[in-house]
Amino acid sequence: MTEKPGAATKLVYELYTALQKKKKSGLIGVEMHTLQPLPNTRLQNTKSEALGDQRLSRRRQNEIMAKIQAAIIQIPKPASNRTLKALEAQKMMKKKKETEDVAKEIKKFEELLKKDLQAKDSASKASLDAAGQTTADLLNTYSDDEYIKKIQKRLEEDAFAREQREKRRRRLLMDQLIAHEAQEEAYREEQLINRLMRQSQQERRIAVQLMHVRHEKEVLWQNRIFREKQYEERRLKEFQDALDREAALAKQAKIDFEEQAARQREIHEQIAVERAEASYQKHYIMCASILDQILDLSTKVADYRMLTDNLIPYKLMHDWKELFFHGKPIYEQACIKDLPAKPSAEQLVELEKRDLLDNSDYGEYKLITLYRMAVRESSSPAMTIPLPLPGRRPEQHHGTCLGSPGTCSRIAMSYLIQ
Repeated sequence: MTEKPGAATKLVYELYTALQKKKKSGLIGVEMHTLQPLPNTRLQNTKSEALGDQRLSRRRQNEIMAKIQAAIIQIPKPASNRTLKALEAQKMMKKKKETEDVAKEIKKFEELLKKDLQAKDSASKASLDAAGQTTADLLNTYSDDEYIKKIQKRLEEDAFAREQREKRRRRLLMDQLIAHEAQEEAYREEQLINRLMRQSQQERRIAVQLMHVRHEKEVLWQNRIFREKQYEERRLKEFQDALDREAALAKQAKIDFEEQAARQREIHEQIAVERAEASYQKHYIMCASILDQILDLSTKVADYRMLTDNLIPYKLMHDWKELFFHGKPIYEQACIKDLPAKPSAEQLVELEKRDLLDNSDYGEYKLITLYRMAVRESSSPAMTIPLPLPGRRPEQHHGTCLGSPGTCSRIAMSYLIQ
């Protein structure tokens, strides 16, 4: 129990009202028609709060009745001069007196309202008379229609303002009446509680039981609050654990990503090294083959010079150069006189060398043939026709061909010798 003043009396009164409703339901709940508000700070209470309090009190009464029926102990009531009927008659008389007082106050309030309205009507009539006098002076500037319209508009505005004031007044009066009714109800409950606190031991025992129930309810409420706090702490802990797990997973994912990036970087570096090694091997093999060809050509030239006393025919040197430029071996790799059905790789190389040299000779032959035909078909004997032989520019032969027989053949032979 919170031990607030008035808590026990309220509980006892609730019990009393429930018992009275059970015994004589028709004698309690007389509707009060008290409408005049009293000058009090509680007049600011709204209608919704009063109705909510009434519903809450009824709900509490119904809940308490179910718990107290088994705990009622029949104790003989002490002798009293006042019987139940006398008390009820006294209550009815008091209620009638209160209703009469309230009715009188309402009549007074209505008379005051009527006087106020009459005073306002007289003031409005006086203002209209004054306006009528002023309109006589303003007839020269304003027409009758405009003046009438203005008067009608002013009257409509006054009527609308009056209606709004009446509505506000009625609304305020209704709120005050509701608050006054709630105040009277609370006052009656307080008086009844003060009276019932002195009646019987049975009611005191019931009050003690109700206090015990209230204490149990408070304990249950505190336990529920404690459980809610525990649940909240557990939820917070689970949420923090989830955040920690997510952080650990994110950290592990970051580590895995870094490891994967490092592995990919290593693979990329390895591929780059392999590519560099392959490029190096390719160039190395290419250079080695070129160097072997150079050495073969050099040894071939040296051997031939030793045998021929430093004289190498142009045709032979030209063939060697063609083979060198096309990457073919100068020395003979295999014999191609008797070729089998499936020749070997060396025999195929020798066949390619032969085809290459044949094509080169055929190209030179075609060039010389075309040159001779051009010389024969030229009309001017002094016209110089350069021979576009490989390795020489046409300007080098300018002025050498003067149309004499044998000149072109000597130039061609000089190219062949070179």
